[in-house]
Amino acid sequence: MILRHADAIRSAHPGLAAGALHAAGVDGTADTGPRVAAYTARALARLAGAPESRFPEVLAWRRAFARMGLRPTQYRCASESLLRRLRKEGALPRIHPVVDLCNAVSVAYAVPIAVLDADRVTGPLLEVRPAHGDEEYTAFDGRTEHPAPGEVTYADSAGRAHARRWTSRQSGHSAVSGSTRRILVVTEALHEGGTDTVARTLETLAEELAAHWPVTPASALLTPEAPEFTLGGTTRAP
Repeated sequence: MILRHADAIRSAHPGLAAGALHAAGVDGTADTGPRVAAYTARALARLAGAPESRFPEVLAWRRAFARMGLRPTQYRCASESLLRRLRKEGALPRIHPVVDLCNAVSVAYAVPIAVLDADRVTGPLLEVRPAHGDEEYTAFDGRTEHPAPGEVTYADSAGRAHARRWTSRQSGHSAVSGSTRRILVVTEALHEGGTDTVARTLETLAEELAAHWPVTPASALLTPEAPEFTLGGTTRAP
């Protein structure tokens, strides 16, 4: 399966930095708690100096959302939502060891990180693109929604949307669960210096995943010159 950003996305957001990672062999048994605590502590230390709304990483997404006609304080990118919750509650919810780790790394670097069950995505193509309007998105409560035409989504070859409003909300259909064994992780940034941030985020995720599970992650930066990331293994239809 191939992951890529549509030309329309790169044209509208020339500052986009993106990276992807694939790992096979994860499960729900690893204890990521100590590392989650370390990364959230790093984020809390930064939040003590300024709220997330003043972070350059967050401000860049707010500007992008505004250009797309979205109210930035109504629809927040995933990292801003996590940072806001961390600032208010002092901790992040525990969901699954893989998700907990990715969320903690997300707040540490202040960039969105999407982690999908790769076997719940139908290939051969997963594309970050403007929605046509007929894609099906499954909310976490089981409801089916349809992204508005032009809304940025992660769309697979079966016409299923795996995100709403780009980095705002993931789909329940491809959420990591107890049966997940293969994951696709995508991180994106729009701020100045975003390429370096994405590279460090990918490196951190690869190291942490390999330290907690018997996996050998494959990762790559996605650029206009090399816009595609190919996942190993197979995908199954929903």
